[in-house]
Amino acid sequence: MDALTIFGLQLVLSVAVYALVAKWYVAPWLAEKPIHSALIALIFPHAFRHLGLAFLVPGLVAQPLPGSFAFAAAYGDFVSGLLALLSLVALRGRWSLALPLVWLFNIVGTADLLNALRHAEAVPHLQTTWYIPTFVVPLLLVTHAMIFARLFCHARKRPDSLVESPAFADSPVTLANSD
Repeated sequence: MDALTIFGLQLVLSVAVYALVAKWYVAPWLAEKPIHSALIALIFPHAFRHLGLAFLVPGLVAQPLPGSFAFAAAYGDFVSGLLALLSLVALRGRWSLALPLVWLFNIVGTADLLNALRHAEAVPHLQTTWYIPTFVVPLLLVTHAMIFARLFCHARKRPDSLVESPAFADSPVTLANSD
């Protein structure tokens, strides 16, 4: 098998394993939690996205790692990780803008991963960073999907409010029509 085939196989199998763990164990456990607690648990793995900066370190990746991949993946991960940390603090602190921050983080983070995965030309150059897209990214993709599911479910239950939930009941910020 060539490197691209092995990469694709590892990526798909890792997504499948994480999806099974999520379906059988994580989702049932999170279903019993309030939205803020569930989101905190799902966002924590994304707080480590600073690891993507490794794509910029010569010696960890073969040179030349395609610049269109390296810079976008590294800084996209870094920004996503910072947004994850901010979302965690906002959720834990029960900020009124916590859920909008989670939406922003989840959209930016998902777009970053999908953008990075379209760069197949980078695969032969990954070297020691191979584990990031074949082991870490699948976990991040599954948790992004779970975060979207939780956010959409919450929005369906409470269409009058973007941020109001039991966790944010004292929050004055809502999108409810005040007429």
